[in-house]
Amino acid sequence: MTSRHVEPGPGQESVWNYPRPPRVERTPAVIEVRFGGRLIISTSDAVRVLETSHPPVYYLPIADFAPGVLVPVEGTSHCEFKGTAGYFDVVAGSARSPRGAWTYPTPVPGYEDLATRAAVYPSRMDECTVDGERVRSQEGDFYGGWITAAVVGPFKGGAGTWGW
Repeated sequence: MTSRHVEPGPGQESVWNYPRPPRVERTPAVIEVRFGGRLIISTSDAVRVLETSHPPVYYLPIADFAPGVLVPVEGTSHCEFKGTAGYFDVVAGSARSPRGAWTYPTPVPGYEDLATRAAVYPSRMDECTVDGERVRSQEGDFYGGWITAAVVGPFKGGAGTWGW
């Protein structure tokens, strides 16, 4: 894989222009997630986390998910910027995505907007959309980025990109 940057076209953003440490920003986009054959969330109250070389990660209000969809599970991980993450299994009908969503219930200063929100791995859902556009998932499934036509890379996460 190459680390050659793609020049953004009209209406596009390059992930190489995103900051480090990451920035949290509100978005008016309508975000929908389908899992287990059901629409488990539709919201226009999302925030995006933007970090150099990564597609945006969308954090969605936990209160907007369908009841019973997010099931807290044991275990945490730590982000050098956002703090300690907790995880959810995502459950809809008979479908279950183990640790398919995560949250920062007590994020570090500067990331307070994440405290009542959860992000999902698009690769583990049936479908995720941003304003009706179906999202492609970031390779590697470590970061959980959402790729749309509005962002260009290359994107960190796939084989051979860890040293970028």
